[in-house]
Amino acid sequence: MSASGGTKAIVAALGANLAIAVAKFVAFAFSGSSSMLAEGVHSLADSGNQGLLLLGGKKAKREATPEHPFGYGRERYIYGFLVSIVLFTIGGVFALYEGYEKIRHPHEIEHWYWPVGVLVFAIIAESFSFRTAIKESNEVRGALSWTQFVRRAKAPELPVVLLEDLGALVGLVLALGGVSLALATGDGVWDGIGTLCIGALLVLIAIVLAAETKSLLLGEAADVDQVAAIREAVVDGETVTHLIHMRTLHLGPEELLVAAKIAVRHDDTATEVAQAIDAAEARIRVACPIARVIYLEPDIYSAEAASHTKPPTA
Repeated sequence: MSASGGTKAIVAALGANLAIAVAKFVAFAFSGSSSMLAEGVHSLADSGNQGLLLLGGKKAKREATPEHPFGYGRERYIYGFLVSIVLFTIGGVFALYEGYEKIRHPHEIEHWYWPVGVLVFAIIAESFSFRTAIKESNEVRGALSWTQFVRRAKAPELPVVLLEDLGALVGLVLALGGVSLALATGDGVWDGIGTLCIGALLVLIAIVLAAETKSLLLGEAADVDQVAAIREAVVDGETVTHLIHMRTLHLGPEELLVAAKIAVRHDDTATEVAQAIDAAEARIRVACPIARVIYLEPDIYSAEAASHTKPPTA
């Protein structure tokens, strides 16, 4: 699966969220709706999140240095994790607080047409952003379900934008429902309940994003299909007879480290072993183009030793 960063989806989401944030704050100023204030802060936080994702993508492109010999690919994971924290604190916790305060001190919504109009506009804008994210994701997710894509994607940007846009759309529907019920009943408590629901939704999405990006930060192996392709490419049956064990690790979404112990013939010369390693590296890069850093250690295969020690092959 490609590790596309989904820059188009990020830019689309950024533009939509900035426009929506301005509209929501204007609506809050005229109507006093806490749902509008919570949603405005949510959109502003989302805009900052997209900025963080773009910044992380730019920083990740820096060349490797002696201090960071494997490059800066994991910058994208760090900024993805920061996004989950921002979404949790500024988006979710703030909305929960606003909802609680609104329920404690409800007041009638004034100039109802402002929040309703802005919410309808925001739903339309977020729908276009969500559509872009879905289109970008479909180009890289292959046969994976949406849940599998979010959990297995090595590039954090698309899952983040997808979940943000989904949360924004559901949040907007909840806000519209809260405002509508408050207008229909004349009870501002419903506006607060809608705000609480928005906060709970954002906290849930933030937790999911934090869990997934934390796993990437800790270091994930290559996908099962990539591991299988590498295993098949390493052994040619002549110069490399067995793959004794192997480890893979993502240095970034589009850079994979492969370390393996391979079996060569016991009577091969040093030159033949070196040539076998070079050929195996070339085969690995063809089978898995993102395998950028490869370390192969030659050894003599022992069936007895292999039966007693079987390390993970990912």
